[in-house]
Amino acid sequence: MKTTTLLRIAIASSALFVSTAHAQLFRAYLASDGNDGNPCTLQAPCRLLPAALNAVVSGGEIWMLDSANYNTATVNVNKSVSILAIPGAVGSVVALSGGPAIEITASNLTVALRNLVLGPVAGVAAGTFGVRMTGASHVAIEGSLIANLTDNGVFVTGTGTVKVTRTTVRDNNGYGIRLHNGARAAISSTQMLGNAQGGVLAYGSSASTTTTASVSDSVISGGSYGVVALTEVDGAVTRISVTRSTIHRTATAALNSQTANVGEAEVNVGSSLIVDNGNAWIQQGTNATVLSLGNNQMSGNAGSVGSKAPLTPH
Repeated sequence: MKTTTLLRIAIASSALFVSTAHAQLFRAYLASDGNDGNPCTLQAPCRLLPAALNAVVSGGEIWMLDSANYNTATVNVNKSVSILAIPGAVGSVVALSGGPAIEITASNLTVALRNLVLGPVAGVAAGTFGVRMTGASHVAIEGSLIANLTDNGVFVTGTGTVKVTRTTVRDNNGYGIRLHNGARAAISSTQMLGNAQGGVLAYGSSASTTTTASVSDSVISGGSYGVVALTEVDGAVTRISVTRSTIHRTATAALNSQTANVGEAEVNVGSSLIVDNGNAWIQQGTNATVLSLGNNQMSGNAGSVGSKAPLTPH
């Protein structure tokens, strides 16, 4: 008997919800031997994510039962849902032909992505982003890998929020995580490695927006920058906080706070290791600040640009 069949029997013994072929499911299932003509139940799973998204109720779950690619084009998530691969399986969602692997354009959604691999596939033109969110929604990315994309690993613009936990974001051509014009991020226990432009960017190009990120218990290594808070218009605010983290071997600077015109940009850091970077920090422009709690270890950096001020604990 196939492993996936045994697994379905085991899960079925503890299933709490059973639905007919035409009812929406609390939990929809995908498998490498599934069929999109199926009802996406455990006994008759579907093959691809769009079919499961149609089958699952808002607030429900999609389980990937074994290791496979589960899309053939960008997956537009249009309802609140948790998408996860079961432990031991590799749930692959590929970014193809210049598009993201997963896109969220709707607002007021709560989406969770767990134990997924987001990246390109050999033999097809690579995609841009692992996750792109333009709607004012909430996405949590947990225990996943986002790698080898032509742009940013995660891109959020507008007033959406993203939480990234226990995830590796590596070898993407942009930033690991890029936030624009009101986006907010909480990043913890995450590795951002070898992303060409850097680890985290908070960018303000629209007035009356505040873009923020917190980075804790994480590692940023390689690329041009560790974290960047950048504003380009009056009235835009960007802030990044780094604590209990390591920023290592970035080519230009570990910490970069920069303004054009009269926006506000702030990077603050505490209890962190800043080592072997091109510059420990860069502070440029009016209302650009780099603040340090004073308990960081900074060594082996080639220099610094601008000033660093003490951060007073509260």
